[in-house]
Amino acid sequence: MDKDKKFTGQPILSQILSEIPPKLIGEAALKHNSNRYYKKLPLRVHLVSLLYGVFSYCNGLRELCEGMLACEGKLSHLGFDTAPARSTLSDANRRRSYLVFETIYQELLKKYHGFISDSRLKGLSIRNLKIIDSSTISLFGDILRGVGRPRLDGARRKGGIKVHAMMDAFSGVTEFVRMTPAKVHDRRFLLKLKLPQESFIVFDKAYNDYRQFHSWSRGQVWFVSRMKENAVYHVCKVLSDKTKKHQGKGVLKDQLITVGYKQGNEPVRLRLRRVTYRAEDGRVYVFITNNLKISASQVARIYKCRWMIELLFKQIKQNFPLRYFWGDSQNAIKTQIYCVLIAQLLMVVIRKKSATKKSFANMITVIRLHLMSYVEIWSFIKDTYLAWRRINNPVWSSP
Repeated sequence: MDKDKKFTGQPILSQILSEIPPKLIGEAALKHNSNRYYKKLPLRVHLVSLLYGVFSYCNGLRELCEGMLACEGKLSHLGFDTAPARSTLSDANRRRSYLVFETIYQELLKKYHGFISDSRLKGLSIRNLKIIDSSTISLFGDILRGVGRPRLDGARRKGGIKVHAMMDAFSGVTEFVRMTPAKVHDRRFLLKLKLPQESFIVFDKAYNDYRQFHSWSRGQVWFVSRMKENAVYHVCKVLSDKTKKHQGKGVLKDQLITVGYKQGNEPVRLRLRRVTYRAEDGRVYVFITNNLKISASQVARIYKCRWMIELLFKQIKQNFPLRYFWGDSQNAIKTQIYCVLIAQLLMVVIRKKSATKKSFANMITVIRLHLMSYVEIWSFIKDTYLAWRRINNPVWSSP
């Protein structure tokens, strides 16, 4: 006898999607008029289909659509009866603006930001710390322009999309994202940022822009970065100097300096602070900041937090499908990236709600293997074996 297609309970994917309020999706659709030309594929069905592909790590639309076909009978729990056709999904990825998925991500972030944020970071007394970095996702240059000269052998030049992200150090997720061709310089991302007074922002030296630093200083926005090796500066005052100490660790030198740039034809001098620091492994780092009040050791601790965004990029690239794209247009690529960010945010929320000790990678792997299983997600993530035994307790019959 065939098993009835009307299952009880909700599959894990459906429970994950319940963290996205339907009203939020509806308001995003109205804002961008996203359902006007897509009667066969409403925004919610489009979003759910792509999130299925993200969580199941599908490397292409064919895998995604055929995987959903195998879930026939369970799709009703996801809000639709039949899996979308590959051609329909491909057309929507190309034509439905990625901005609606960006809006969904930003609204979800507003909803859960307070819940997922920690009140403090170890060793830091500041309240508002943002981290900036970028990660390049390679693809052939016929989609987004690559860097460098055309290949002499006639082969296609590899380009890529550069994902610039501003991460909140207290929540562990990206707050602001912009995607550009890989050849666009990192510094242009800084012009898009709007930061409140007394914010701290940390980034690598690739983002150094003295004109932007001057603007932040006037607005009382503080930054910490590394100084370029070829930077030209003038020392105004030495606040401390421990360089004569043999094999000294920690802060070696703290200086007030000025650097110059041109505003039109007029030269401008900017006052900064230069901190030389030797780490435990013996490497020497030179930091610059426009904050003259915090201690030099705090400057080094703030910059050390920059590794958090490196771990975030690694977490996203290793656990979600970004090696292959589900479309050959910029819009399709950006849509897929925003769906990955939505999935990562949902996993952070679920991990905190379940209070699990599992690593992020272990948690996402367990969810991927049981995506359409009917088990209560919170207990399943907290103690997978116990939750699975509860719903699969064998009934032994007497011979």
